[in-house]
Amino acid sequence: MKNKTLAAWLAFLGGPLGLHRFYLYGATDMLAWLLPLPTALGLYGLERAQKHGLDDPLSWVLIPLLGFTISGCALTAIVYALTPTEKWNAQFNPTALPNAVAGQTQWVTIGAVVLSLLIGATVLMSSIVFSFQHYFEFQIEEARKISQ
Repeated sequence: MKNKTLAAWLAFLGGPLGLHRFYLYGATDMLAWLLPLPTALGLYGLERAQKHGLDDPLSWVLIPLLGFTISGCALTAIVYALTPTEKWNAQFNPTALPNAVAGQTQWVTIGAVVLSLLIGATVLMSSIVFSFQHYFEFQIEEARKISQ
């Protein structure tokens, strides 16, 4: 039996590593194996920014990958948590009754929704702002080079 609450918390807390996909679909799920890739690239971007400063163009590209991955996993947690019980059990617990306990929404499930919405939206907006700010700063710098 695949528990909806556990899946939502795994998507929120361990989503960038693909833990929710491993839980729901098993070790043969290709997306579960691919999710750590943008996470690792984003962490590498953070490391580059600490080492080379925020003027490093490669870190401008890599850091938002981490943010978008975290935001996407937070959205996945929200979708899992708000899936109706009957639909959840039909998809992930096909041998169980439509109203089985594993697919029901608990208060802990709602906690995953609240935190996913809070953290996911914050990370998404921060990633977008970071990307656009550095992109426009780069464009201004290039325009200055052309004008000289």
